[in-house]
Amino acid sequence: MTKATEKLKPTILEACERLVGRAVNVRGLTSIELAPRVTAAVEKYLCVAGKVAENAEVRGFIDEMRADELCLIVGCERGDEKAWEDLVAQFDQTVRSAARKVSSNAEDADDLASSIWAELYGLRRDAEGNKKSKLAYYSGRGSLAGWLRAVVSQLAIDQYRKDSRFVQVEESRDFENLAEESSNHDRGLVSHTASPEEIFGEREAAEDVAAALRAAVDGLEPEDKLVLKLYYFDDLKLKDIAKTFGYHEATASRKIARLHGEIRGSVEKVLRDRHGWNDGEIRKCLAETAAKLGMSVEKLFAVLVAAAVLQDLMF
Repeated sequence: MTKATEKLKPTILEACERLVGRAVNVRGLTSIELAPRVTAAVEKYLCVAGKVAENAEVRGFIDEMRADELCLIVGCERGDEKAWEDLVAQFDQTVRSAARKVSSNAEDADDLASSIWAELYGLRRDAEGNKKSKLAYYSGRGSLAGWLRAVVSQLAIDQYRKDSRFVQVEESRDFENLAEESSNHDRGLVSHTASPEEIFGEREAAEDVAAALRAAVDGLEPEDKLVLKLYYFDDLKLKDIAKTFGYHEATASRKIARLHGEIRGSVEKVLRDRHGWNDGEIRKCLAETAAKLGMSVEKLFAVLVAAAVLQDLMF
């Protein structure tokens, strides 16, 4: 909260109470829980360049927010499965229709729609391990359907620029190809035959991380291992994985994101508990290794997970 919005805090909280009262389905959220999201919108749209908005302006701004749609999105961010089901049920056709308008054929439209749900759920994570989701950008000011159409258009532009499928961790999810791509950036640090251990510079650290990865993958349920295998090595798209198990592709996105989060969390816990690493050492190791390979931390971790799954399948 900035100094400008700090002065407006009572007004914002009062307006948040009214917002909660307007919602047909508040998703179990309170005005206090919604206040940070509403405050961020006030800062972005009303308190520009240090300007302090008038109380009446703030009240009017918040009173125009779409209460149910904002509660729906915040509920999804907080892991409310019913909210996710409702989001998919209410807006899947909106996403697909928008994807068809900006795609050259039906297959590309399906891929783009799958990408949207993956991005909304947050398949990617930042250097701290926090999930990165497009949902954080919805302020409640306009209709959720309109906002989703804008997200579809922007991701279509991003896809065109990158010339790759947005939903996949990489265009090729086979570990050998991932390793080859990495070697183009690191002047030979990784080769076709690079093992997960060789990705890390110091052998002792590499052994710690590899052991933690193996333990994490070993601890997965058989179905979860199969999902990762289908995703990384059988070249199945999210919609195909979803059909295999009989659920929506948005559920497949959430499952893979959950598995990545669980594996990363398990790895970090093992490194702390069994090997005495602290949080700073874990972040530094991932960041430095990713930098050497010319990739993001999230892509590096995807490579490592793929390698660990491959080892598990082979042995």
